[in-house]
Amino acid sequence: MLYHAKNCIVSIGNTDMNYITFGNGPKTLVMIPGLGDGLKTVKGMALPFAYLYRAFAKNYRVFVFSRKNEMPQNYSLRDMAEDQVAVMKALGLSDVCLLGVSMGGMIAQHIALNHPEMIKKLVLAVTAAQQNETLQTVVCRWIAMAERGDYKSLVIDTAKRSYSEAYIKKHSAFLPLLGIVGKPKDFSRFLIQANACLRHNVATRLPEINCPTLVVGGDRDHVVGTAASTEISNKIPGSKLVLYNGLGHMAYEEAPDFNQQVLAFLDD
Repeated sequence: MLYHAKNCIVSIGNTDMNYITFGNGPKTLVMIPGLGDGLKTVKGMALPFAYLYRAFAKNYRVFVFSRKNEMPQNYSLRDMAEDQVAVMKALGLSDVCLLGVSMGGMIAQHIALNHPEMIKKLVLAVTAAQQNETLQTVVCRWIAMAERGDYKSLVIDTAKRSYSEAYIKKHSAFLPLLGIVGKPKDFSRFLIQANACLRHNVATRLPEINCPTLVVGGDRDHVVGTAASTEISNKIPGSKLVLYNGLGHMAYEEAPDFNQQVLAFLDD
């Protein structure tokens, strides 16, 4: 298959977890996606992900993990991190490069803090170390939409808050189409993960992270806050910060050199 892309599933406790893998390189890169996983897992997405991140396929075997399929209420980010580590160990993955995006970056922080032996290098993209007014306001707004079952408003609001003004203006004609497909059977998975985000706070522990770390953000991030990436970088000793001017929460998608920035850091 193209880029050796595969859709996979692994057992964990009394449930299972979807993941995808692609690439055939000698090194291992684990990617943890954001809150969008609450609406759609990576199931069946091996080829799209492999194409989007094809730059990594030559030197890395890439694993992209969803959260497990059956989640308890009050499932915390630390719980998610522990489950992620358990699955990585079950698959024989260690000494990995770890890339966490948004909520996935929050989970990655817990892994780096509590299982440093698992990580060779760390990339934290458009994420936060603790609560701030922007993050609380936005996630609570999304929770209210999900509780009403208002999928269309949820995905349109997410897009408007995540992409740059230029991107939204260019693609404004397509925004109404976002809420037509992809609605989940229920919003429990999203609500559990969103509420977990609201309890995230590891800011005082970030100086404990001692692996090489790259922090990537946008200076117009209207989801986790414009200062969130700088705060993380300031607290992690020796970390490198890439802050994109004029971009927001989707900087990792909009910035044309995002993949190259990450590769340069991982290969250094």
